[in-house]
Amino acid sequence: MEADPSLSAWATEVERPDADISLSGAALALSRMEYPALDAGRYLRRLDGLAEEVASSPGAGSPLERLHRLREYLFAEQGFKGNRDDYFDPRNSFLSDVLDRRVGIPISLSLVLIEVGKRLDLPMEGIGLPGHFITGVRLDASPILLDPFHGGAILTPESCREVVSRALGKRVRLTEASFVPVGGRQFLTRMLANLKAIYWRKEDWPRAVAVSDRILVLDPASGVERRDRGIALAKAGDYRRGLADWERYVTDFPDAPDNAEMRGHLRRVRQKLSELN
Repeated sequence: MEADPSLSAWATEVERPDADISLSGAALALSRMEYPALDAGRYLRRLDGLAEEVASSPGAGSPLERLHRLREYLFAEQGFKGNRDDYFDPRNSFLSDVLDRRVGIPISLSLVLIEVGKRLDLPMEGIGLPGHFITGVRLDASPILLDPFHGGAILTPESCREVVSRALGKRVRLTEASFVPVGGRQFLTRMLANLKAIYWRKEDWPRAVAVSDRILVLDPASGVERRDRGIALAKAGDYRRGLADWERYVTDFPDAPDNAEMRGHLRRVRQKLSELN
């Protein structure tokens, strides 16, 4: 099978210590999955330019002043906003599209806020709440919580609970652990999981496979992801590769709750392949 240059570019970005992963670099490598000729440097310069505009603003000297100017500039002046009209548009997950269109989902808008903030020496981090993603910045002992999907609104722990309850359609209880910042791999894995779910809904199996390929670069030991890639491969008609993923899954995870079910799939696929020979 021909090598995928965009997958190689992804691996180059993420196969390094977590603290050394550039979220913007990795996100633009992900964009190359859809746009192979993408000029990543152009979008990195766009992020630089956004930060330079904030830094050059009058009255943006202290970290807190820079933070509030950043919120005003990105969401009020530049018009970055949550895509409420088409939340499941795959373009909401590609940083290049988010920068071009200025719309996205919570995690991709958080990515823009974090990356511009870092260029302003603001220690910003992603926080993966259940069903919603926000951004935190710690300027003193207490972090400031921001909701990029809702115009960079400042949140309290109580308002976070309300946002999450609306997103999940049920009352939830958040603990201190809910607000622990995510690492680079966690951040990217959640981005990919969102994109995979979109392609799964659309039954776009080749793209679902491509996303699973990238998740497995991040976490080669993920049995669930190998199983799911096998399912997507089979639905795309690539039974032999799907079979290989399922065989590894049932062998490596004999105690998985769906092990017997997957063995049944294996038998049926083997029979189908034998009939084709």
